[in-house]
Amino acid sequence: MANIQTLGPTASPLDYYGWEPRRQREAHGLKQGQLGEIIFCTGSLICQIETTKKVPARDFSERVDAALGTDGLFSRLIGLVLRSQLPTWFQPYAEMEAKAAYISTYQVQVAYGLLQTEEYARAVLATGAPDDLEGLVTARMERQRILEREQPPLVWVVLDEAVLHRPIGGTGVMRRQPARLLEFAGHRWMHVQVLPNRAGEHASLDGAFNLLRFEDAPDIISTEDLISGHMTANPETIKEASLRYARLQAAALPVEESVELIARPMEERYGDRSQFVERPVA
Repeated sequence: MANIQTLGPTASPLDYYGWEPRRQREAHGLKQGQLGEIIFCTGSLICQIETTKKVPARDFSERVDAALGTDGLFSRLIGLVLRSQLPTWFQPYAEMEAKAAYISTYQVQVAYGLLQTEEYARAVLATGAPDDLEGLVTARMERQRILEREQPPLVWVVLDEAVLHRPIGGTGVMRRQPARLLEFAGHRWMHVQVLPNRAGEHASLDGAFNLLRFEDAPDIISTEDLISGHMTANPETIKEASLRYARLQAAALPVEESVELIARPMEERYGDRSQFVERPVA
C-alpha cells in the first residue's frame, strides 16, 4: 500500500502542489498507479511528488493537467513551486529577473545561468553540496523559460575568457556548453561578448554583477558573495554600475570575434567545432 503522508497545503508551494494532485486524483477515483499509467510514469513517482519527496517537472505538470482536466492548474503552479526551490536569498532576484525588459550581465567564473546547459548547471550547483541538487537544477532550467517568451528580454552578456577555459563537468559538458552560448549568440535579442585575458585590468576586477532594467520600475543592480546576494536600486550605484558595464563592453571583443573565441576551445581542446557557429545577426 502506498505511504500516505498528511500534508499541510499552506505550508509551502511544494506542499500545496503535493496536496492538490492527490485531491484531484482521488476525486477522479484513481489510484497512484492508475494515474501513472495514464501519464506514462510510475505510481512510485506519483507517490514521491504527492508526499513532497520529489520536485515535479513542468512536463509532469502538463501531463497531469491533460489527464485530470484541471484547466492548466498544475502548469500554472509549477513556476511558483520551482521558484521556491531556489535559495531563499536568490528568490527575490529571480522574480525581478523574470520581469526585466533588459538584462546586462558580466560573468567571471561560470557561464551565465540563463545560458547554461542542464548538465553544466548540475556540475556548477553540485559544488555547493546541496540537499536537493535535482530540485535546484530543475529550478534553474525553469528560469530559462523567460528566453522562450514571444517577447523575451533583451540580454547582453559579457563573459570573462576564463569561463571558456575552466573545465566544468568533463569533456562532453565542455563541448556542449560553448555550443549553447553560440546558439544564442546569433539571436537578435541576445549579444554575447568575451572579455579577453589580454584586456588586463578592467572596470570590474572585483567581480560579477547583473543590471536589470524594467519598463515601469527603477533599474536594479545585483551582486553575489559566497553565501548571499544583494540588490539595490540606489541611483548612484546604478549610475556607477552602468558606467562600469559600458567600459566592459568597450574592452570586450566584438560579437563576431567573441564567437570565434568561444568556438576555439571546442575545436582545439575538445575536438569539436559546433554546428551553431554562424554570423550573428547585427
